[in-house]
Amino acid sequence: MKPIPIPPAPGQESVWDYPRPPHLERSEKHVEIWLGGVQIVDSAGAYRVLETSHPPGYYLPASDFLPGVLSPAAGSSVCEWKGRASYWSLSAGGVSVPGAAWSYQHPTPAFAPIAGYVALYAGRVDRVTLDGEPVTPQPGAFYGGWITADVVGPFKGIPGSMGW
Repeated sequence: MKPIPIPPAPGQESVWDYPRPPHLERSEKHVEIWLGGVQIVDSAGAYRVLETSHPPGYYLPASDFLPGVLSPAAGSSVCEWKGRASYWSLSAGGVSVPGAAWSYQHPTPAFAPIAGYVALYAGRVDRVTLDGEPVTPQPGAFYGGWITADVVGPFKGIPGSMGW
């Protein structure tokens, strides 16, 4: 079934206005992330990826993670737009989450600025905030977008969205 986009209110973006192929842009939002009760990221240097039907995905400089938080994880995947992804485990405060993050070490030319930047699943850590607002994870186990009040859907990942 074809989704019915939610009309954005002033100050909001509709994911149905995002392009395909996706677009990469700098984000001015302040990103904070906690795991195991420890703040593992405090960053103002993110990029965001905007793709039709998906809430933005945020990519952070690896250097903005606390030392020792990131460790290589098994597996990889391929994005038709960004290239081959490598996976990372996150560990802090006595908690370890295998495969909770990913990066593109050698992305396609259009995504070259995020080489070595790290994205993560908001639902696999304690808390993620953008400019102090708590983030809601994108629905589904595969997608890693971050939902905030300024983004409206419906979002890829909900039941019935496989064919979108």
